[in-house]
Amino acid sequence: MSNKPLEGIKVIELANFIAAATAGRFLADLGADVIKIESPKGDPLRYTAPSEGRPLDMHENTTWDLENANKRCISLNMKTPEGKKAFFKLLDTADILITNWRVQALERAGLTYECLKEKYPKLVYAMCTGYGEYGPDKDLPGFDFTAFFARGGYLETLRQKGSVPMNVVPGLGDHNVGMNLVAGILAALYQAKTKGIGEKVTTSLFQTAVFNMGMMVQAAQYKDIGTPYPINVRNGNNPLLAAWETRDGRFIQTCTPDYNTYYKKLMSAIGREDLVDSDKYFPIQNVQKTGVGYEVYDIVMSAIKTMTVDECSERLTKADIPFALAQSLEEMLVDKQAWANECFYSMKYDNGNTRTLVRPPVNFAEMGEPEYVRGPMIGEQGREVLKEIGYTDEQIEKLITEKGLYIEED
Repeated sequence: MSNKPLEGIKVIELANFIAAATAGRFLADLGADVIKIESPKGDPLRYTAPSEGRPLDMHENTTWDLENANKRCISLNMKTPEGKKAFFKLLDTADILITNWRVQALERAGLTYECLKEKYPKLVYAMCTGYGEYGPDKDLPGFDFTAFFARGGYLETLRQKGSVPMNVVPGLGDHNVGMNLVAGILAALYQAKTKGIGEKVTTSLFQTAVFNMGMMVQAAQYKDIGTPYPINVRNGNNPLLAAWETRDGRFIQTCTPDYNTYYKKLMSAIGREDLVDSDKYFPIQNVQKTGVGYEVYDIVMSAIKTMTVDECSERLTKADIPFALAQSLEEMLVDKQAWANECFYSMKYDNGNTRTLVRPPVNFAEMGEPEYVRGPMIGEQGREVLKEIGYTDEQIEKLITEKGLYIEED
């Protein structure tokens, strides 16, 4: 007997790129039959390898597999009457529809929630956008570099004052949004199954970023207290919340959300017992009143610069101070903690290469690790998907001839 909690649930994913696909991937891992609707040209995400420093190889496409493993794919030309008819036949069998189409495109296609809810009263309609459904910018193109990192405050707030914004990487905001969407989907699915009531679930890159930055967005209202961002880390409100350079050129991040709880332990750990009882540097109220936080920062930085990573780690561990080494991507790939907690999967590709792929970040004890079936080729399961909803071989061939259905030939 299968322990997959969503076995028997059908999901139609009318989406491209990452955020919505993340939601579909997670549902697929939980046993849902996720059918991705793709255009004949293919999802643009299939072709992003050069921007990520990977070879462009459709048969070893790690990003595509991360977002689309365990799904099936049908390539329908939704601009043709027969292609759109096939889509609605699929939707007749679905529990969930996931889309990231912009509002205007959904309206033109007659695929808004308002257009569908009368015919599909139990449908969970899940939608993610760049900036949200409403407001003056609802139809802008939205990617995590723009709607999440830039508009959402990361780039301006988290840069070192006087420097350019930090480098960002693709997928970070999208994955966040996708998992938020999943939370809403699962709640709405429970309601649909227990009460027979459908629901529209929405989120956006921008809204997610606002929530993620919520503590500091709220704190920004108190303009006469603290230092406004962007800051020079030497002048932060809590000088112990920083990354410290070691003798061997690495950085160790400490986390001391309450300065007063950690100050004495940290000073002892770095060999500055002479400052443990300093009224100048303790409590934090004294530090902020006299503006000497930068001195505390310099003291700690100077001390840790005399230690190697191993020496510093041993001292901080012994003092029970939260810290972590700032790891590279290459170090993450071999991190024993990550492997022990099912963060990774070794994928053997048909070309003979074995690559490390990342799993979604939720584990289930009874279900265990889900299988990791590579993402589908364009329209790969088109025939079988259509046969399941009653199409004959002749009808499928006609659909291909009329360019309503596309199946990529290897």
